[in-house]
Amino acid sequence: MARELKIKIRIEVLESEKELTESEKRTWNKAKEATENAYAPYSNFLVGAALLLEDGTIHIGNNQENAAYPSGMCAERTALFGKSAIAPFMAIELIAVAARKAFTYKYLQGAPCGGCRQVMTEYEDRQGSPIKLLLQGEGTEIYRLSSVKDLLPLVFTKENLLGAQPKE
Repeated sequence: MARELKIKIRIEVLESEKELTESEKRTWNKAKEATENAYAPYSNFLVGAALLLEDGTIHIGNNQENAAYPSGMCAERTALFGKSAIAPFMAIELIAVAARKAFTYKYLQGAPCGGCRQVMTEYEDRQGSPIKLLLQGEGTEIYRLSSVKDLLPLVFTKENLLGAQPKE
């Protein structure tokens, strides 16, 4: 007999940047600054990501497009993969993602693509602790999530690959 599976996620809606903590503000501003060096000549959609690490440092990334689709890279994965190359064992406390169209500084509501959601949850699993997430909401709102898994509740994990035993 079929049953319904209800999945709950919690998104805290902040009215503006004024409600962010100091470390969140620093990270959020770095994500916005990272849009400056995005390479998006085809979409003109500039995305910046900033990772707040456990030691207080911030590592950034931005989207990098390529005429040979899909050879480009999203901002979130650029930041995460770069961080792993230089600080593989440093835990990530927060990821902030900001997006805007070229030639404007109006930040747009948006969320990471499916591939980035999968990668972010892998990093959360690797470090064994939640990674908070900040995203631009409507208007001046900012969305705060307590875990990146809230964006991908039915995530594909290593257990899927390693053949975890099914429940009986």
